[in-house]
Amino acid sequence: LEPWEPRWQPDELDRTAWRLRISRYREDYAQGTAIAFFIFEKSSGKLAGGITLGNIRHGVAQSGHIGYWIGERFGSRGLMTEAVKLVSRFAFDTLRLHRIEAACIPENARSIRVLEKAGFRREGLLRSYLRINGIWQDHYLYARIADDPPGDGTKG
Repeated sequence: LEPWEPRWQPDELDRTAWRLRISRYREDYAQGTAIAFFIFEKSSGKLAGGITLGNIRHGVAQSGHIGYWIGERFGSRGLMTEAVKLVSRFAFDTLRLHRIEAACIPENARSIRVLEKAGFRREGLLRSYLRINGIWQDHYLYARIADDPPGDGTKG
C-alpha cells in the first residue's frame, strides 16, 4: 500500500491503536458522518481490507466519499470491487445519498479499475490533493450518481 497510502507507524498497528480506531469509527457512526466496514476473506476469516463511507452529508448535498484499502495478498480477487459496489448500493438505497465520490492517485491502475468496474466515472484531476509519505500527490476524482448504471466498465 505504501505508494498509495501514508506510511503507517508500528504503533498505529498495535492492539491499542486498533481499539482507538474502532472507538473513533463508533463515534463517526453515531454522529452520522461516516461508516467503516471491514472486509474479511471468506475461507480464512482473516481481515483483508477496509472501506469507509465518510463525509456523509444530507440536505441539499446528499453525498459521501469512499476510501478503501486492501492487503496486498488479497488484491486482484475482486474483493474490493465487490465491496465498493455493496457500499455504493447501501449509500444509495439505505442512506438515500445522491452522489458518492472517490479519489485515487493516477498511477494506481488497480484502484482505477476497481472504481470503473463499480460504475464510477472519472470527473477530473485534483492537484496536490493529499500528502502521501511527505509528497503532495495529484488524484483523479471519480464519482457515481444514484441513477448511474451499477458498474462493469463505466468510463468517463
